[in-house]
Amino acid sequence: MAGHGLRISRLRMLIDHPRTGDAERAAAQRMLDRIQRKSAQARRNNPSADRTYGARYDRVGRHAGLEQVCEMIRADIALARTFAMYDRSDVLDARAVDAHSAIRDAPVQVTYSVETPMHGRIVITIDGVPRDWGWVTRDGVEIVSPELQTLAEQLADLMNDYNHDGTDTNRRFFGNVRVLDATLIW
Repeated sequence: MAGHGLRISRLRMLIDHPRTGDAERAAAQRMLDRIQRKSAQARRNNPSADRTYGARYDRVGRHAGLEQVCEMIRADIALARTFAMYDRSDVLDARAVDAHSAIRDAPVQVTYSVETPMHGRIVITIDGVPRDWGWVTRDGVEIVSPELQTLAEQLADLMNDYNHDGTDTNRRFFGNVRVLDATLIW
């Protein structure tokens, strides 16, 4: 299944890290084994399917409703505010802790809400954005700052990790990332 590479690398980092406890290491190893079994089984069952699955698609289950997906996204955002979301699978040492995470590095007053306002749609709203951090003025026009845009992109990536798409199936949901009255990611 597509999208499992990043999750596999994160689990391997957790397993290999010297400060990981025995119980957490064992749980991470079980998760890694499950992912690898499912991935191999999916390739055997339908090697020609033109589908893509997000890295976290299997966390909530195939038939989970959008409310469960929203809960998982909320939990991931809370975790990302504490720890970096590693984007590089080649970094396996303590330097990875210094990786940039727009969610973690956003100002403390920034808050997030994750809702499903209608069937088939998830909306992440960013609130409490400081004016001097979230917007810049160029040629007399106020636009979204690069930092806020990067934050919106990371939130969209996190949200889409629970999605699927393909030629023989529709998307699980359509998502947006909003701030104030503007939609930053469709």
